[in-house]
Amino acid sequence: MKTALTIALAGNPNAGKTTLFNHLTGARQHVGNYPGVTVEQKEGCCLHKSKGLRVVDLPGTYSLTAYSVEELVARDFIINEKPDVVVDVVDASNLERNLYLSCQFLELGVPLIIALNMVDVAEKRGLAINTEELGQRLGVTVVPIIARTGKGVDELLDAVLRLSEATTTPQPAFLRYGSDVDETLADMREDLELLDELRAIYPQRWLGVKLLENDEQIVQKAQATSPEAAKRLLARCDEVANHLQHTLGIYPEAMIADHRYGYIKSVMHKGVVTRKFVGDRLYTSDRIDKVVTHRLLGPLIMALVLFALYTFTFSYSTVMVDWLASFFSLINTTIDGLLPDGPVKSMLISGVVDGMGGVMGFVPIIMFMFFGIAVLEDSGYLARVAFMMDRIFHFFGLHGSSVMPFIVSGGIAGGCAVPGVMATRTLRSPKERLATLLTVPFMNCGAKLPVLTLLIGTFFSAHQARYMFLATLLAWIVALCAAKLLRMTVLRGESTPFVMELPPYRFPTIKGLFIHTWERTWQYMKKAGTVILGISILIWAMMTYPGLSDQDLAHFDAARQQAEKTYTSGSEELNQALGKIDADQALMRLKHSYGGRIGVAFEQFSQYAGIDWRTNIALIGGFAAKEVIISTLGTAYSLGEVDSDDSTSLSDRLAKDSSWNPVKALAVMVFIMFYAPCFVTVVCIAKEAGSWKWAAFSMAFNTFFAFIMAVGVYQLGALIYL
Repeated sequence: MKTALTIALAGNPNAGKTTLFNHLTGARQHVGNYPGVTVEQKEGCCLHKSKGLRVVDLPGTYSLTAYSVEELVARDFIINEKPDVVVDVVDASNLERNLYLSCQFLELGVPLIIALNMVDVAEKRGLAINTEELGQRLGVTVVPIIARTGKGVDELLDAVLRLSEATTTPQPAFLRYGSDVDETLADMREDLELLDELRAIYPQRWLGVKLLENDEQIVQKAQATSPEAAKRLLARCDEVANHLQHTLGIYPEAMIADHRYGYIKSVMHKGVVTRKFVGDRLYTSDRIDKVVTHRLLGPLIMALVLFALYTFTFSYSTVMVDWLASFFSLINTTIDGLLPDGPVKSMLISGVVDGMGGVMGFVPIIMFMFFGIAVLEDSGYLARVAFMMDRIFHFFGLHGSSVMPFIVSGGIAGGCAVPGVMATRTLRSPKERLATLLTVPFMNCGAKLPVLTLLIGTFFSAHQARYMFLATLLAWIVALCAAKLLRMTVLRGESTPFVMELPPYRFPTIKGLFIHTWERTWQYMKKAGTVILGISILIWAMMTYPGLSDQDLAHFDAARQQAEKTYTSGSEELNQALGKIDADQALMRLKHSYGGRIGVAFEQFSQYAGIDWRTNIALIGGFAAKEVIISTLGTAYSLGEVDSDDSTSLSDRLAKDSSWNPVKALAVMVFIMFYAPCFVTVVCIAKEAGSWKWAAFSMAFNTFFAFIMAVGVYQLGALIYL
């Protein structure tokens, strides 16, 4: 017996579905992937009137016809998992468009409740909606809510409990689609009855409609169930499609969509929706968009918004970063005083604390950055960014929908290339999709952000926000130029048109902002505490072993004895001489380690970009995960530092190191921004592209391109400044 009800939250993108989900579940939620696909699955739980509710946030979708993976996932969950109640979150200010999905739920015959969200926005637009009348016409319960504030949510849950306790089973709605389609559906009835396995899952008339809409999944299932019946059914679909093309110039799916909207219009007539204002009233969002999306002012405002985001991040996170640096320094000092010299002490200080501290020390910056991005996303501004960037993207041979994968990957810094690569699934053109997924790794993801922040804060501390803004701008320029190059060569083809909606502006909720910020920050912290910790210890071992030979150790011992004979015992000169000998020994031990040998081998090439062998070790670790660069630099420069008792931060070590300077820092930043994606992203590219050759191409092309850019930056900078 089930102890909890399963509620599926469905609805159009930007209808407020996720806001309602966050309000219901709060911190009692987890994120995963639907089985077999990389679409994000959110689940949570809540309690209402002593009844446990399992809440599933389905992907936002406009339709249940499986044209995209999101539509397929949403439909399959409802069909296969059979939730007790489907809550369709509808934007009251865009009622007609949102009810299109509601119609399909009605045709499917699922236990449905409509959550009429954003009724406050509708009222501001002069719309009054009679929810009782709307519910009677649709045959379902309609509950007005404001998910942002929680108003009406308790009433919605009351309706959910009532529907779950109902003894009657919802019946599929019978919509008419015109004489041609209706007659065809009637003719298909006998063959549809032969699809016994499918009829046990789907309503019979619904199956016929999906075949007419050329739903690929249903077509394949019908062919597998009864090949002969499917052959006749598809022939009948082709026949009516040809007829409609010759007589009306449209396809069956367009005819079906037109009649669904006709049904919606009939429902909304006669008192369901009344307008308090008439004429061409320009709503608040429209007024703002006249300025924000202006051809000239829009990009300028966007640049100012991004600059403000970076200023906010670096201005208010500095204190917390300093606190964490002091905290890890204290841990180092404590371990140094408690443990005797040896491998365990070295591993804890150089492998764990310096490695992890370098990564975890940037958590405040990551947190503030994610908070700012959440504000832009929840307010609706990011959709405007996508709208404005569409004009530019077409020039570079990309689709407007490519904007969001770029943003998700770190187009405003702090994203991740893995979901960015996955987000390219919404692109229909295979060449545009490939060009997008191969170039989104150029964005400044959350893994690169700490590295960029470290180098900018160390060598350009007076202009941190400015340099981070320029790094973001450079990432966009390079990614788009690389996409243009790909679209002109190996992925040549025309760009396809782009259509998107602009959701109304909203005030983000504090609860929603904190949930989004915490989710992303926690993912970063988990990665730092698992994958990065393991790799940090592994790289520490590579930079520690096999150690110096007995002959080398004897050489340094002899040097110490000579220094003790030369200088007075306890004098400053003796301490300096012994310190120099210890530093030389540490540096030689690091250079002769497995990691050091690899770094030295690559130095014959990397020296042209000003990159030394110790930095090479960190860059090699970055192939596994870009966050490892920080931890590896921390380990490399603590194993070889001048004063073994000095527990200064990595930033201070780099600033004091004679091999580092602003020009080298810029070259290293450029290389890190553009060289091969991390291993997880490479695997994702191979999976999404359907071939490892594109993954290998991404690694080789990006690394070569990054090296050429780094060499150019260093050589030009050295010529001018050094």
